[in-house]
Amino acid sequence: MIRIGLTGSIGMGKSTVAKMFVRAGVPLFDADAEVHRLQGRNGRLVAAIEAAFPGTAGEHGIDRAVLSKYVLGDREALRRLERIIHPAVAESRRIFLRRHRSRPLVVLDIPLLFEKKGWRQVDATVVVSAPAWKQARRVLARPNMNPAKLRHIRSLQVPDHIKRSRADFVIDNGGSIDRTRARIRHLITCLLAHGVRYCQHA
Repeated sequence: MIRIGLTGSIGMGKSTVAKMFVRAGVPLFDADAEVHRLQGRNGRLVAAIEAAFPGTAGEHGIDRAVLSKYVLGDREALRRLERIIHPAVAESRRIFLRRHRSRPLVVLDIPLLFEKKGWRQVDATVVVSAPAWKQARRVLARPNMNPAKLRHIRSLQVPDHIKRSRADFVIDNGGSIDRTRARIRHLITCLLAHGVRYCQHA
């Protein structure tokens, strides 16, 4: 099994690329989706998060808007939250890998792959990238987003140019969807036929 670690800074189109891998038949573990599930209605982390951050739990699980007010700009609060979430996500990832152990290729969609040293747990890293102006335009079009919040999020993430320099493969998502899709298909075909090292130099 080749384990691909997929990442990309906010607004780069990582979710779009992740869907392309899935449509190409590659199993995907989505860390963000797993966090939503663990924090959602009847999620097993709801009680622990509510205990650490009172007032965040409601009928539908953790209110992410309320939780964000606790951790935005407070690194200690963020670390406290991560100590609750990360072990549970890691366990879910281990279950996913066991379930798909017979597959030749899987993708682990990990937003903070480089920030939290997740690259050590994969065989190859794929970074989704796009021009900074396009990134900003995409992010600022989201509800409840503003330039100050974008700057803060960027400050928590490894800069895009550093991610690109550390990646085994870079997916340029600044052009057309068809071009991005073609790049994904080419990468999958190469990895399945030749492995990571060959494809890095192909």
